[in-house]
Amino acid sequence: NAAIDAVVAKYPPGRQASAVIPLLDLAQRQMQRQTGSAWVPRVAMDTVAKRLSMPPIRVYEVATFYLMFNTRPVGKFHLQLCTTTPCWLRGSDDVVKACHAATGVKHFGETSADGLFTMTEVECLGACVNAPILQVDDDFYEDMDAERTKALIAALRRGERPTPGSTTGRQTSAPEGGATTLTTLEFPASIVATGD
Repeated sequence: NAAIDAVVAKYPPGRQASAVIPLLDLAQRQMQRQTGSAWVPRVAMDTVAKRLSMPPIRVYEVATFYLMFNTRPVGKFHLQLCTTTPCWLRGSDDVVKACHAATGVKHFGETSADGLFTMTEVECLGACVNAPILQVDDDFYEDMDAERTKALIAALRRGERPTPGSTTGRQTSAPEGGATTLTTLEFPASIVATGD
């Protein structure tokens, strides 16, 4: 397969095993295109192991360690909810409750009856300053609360894909209300005069 060869070619001879994560990602995205569910079946893991001359158990270890890989089918929309301390302090419990109510999913790891939504509890998504975070597939929705969560899920049901990022409109990780420092590119006259 040309896509596999292109990935493996990025690694020096003897180090092809380093391609395990990109190849698992490639397999998961291929499954999503073909079935509508982003996951990596065992046969794909075995194919990756064979292509990289690795014991299959090593590929299974990678696929089950990283939360980015799903080892069983997921819904069309994979709702990944961070509930670690920064998100929890900013209201992730309300986001979780809203997801349960809007999707009908009762527990993490389950898929809604209509097959649209799978909910997964995840560790820190690395965007703590904009907590709480709800990741949908590859997109981060930040500054979530119960009402914005319900609106997002309703939009997804309608076939819309809202713009990722802050749901309150703040720019990147600026404080609520906008930037408070470095709001101008003008330099004080004393710096301009001395050239410091």
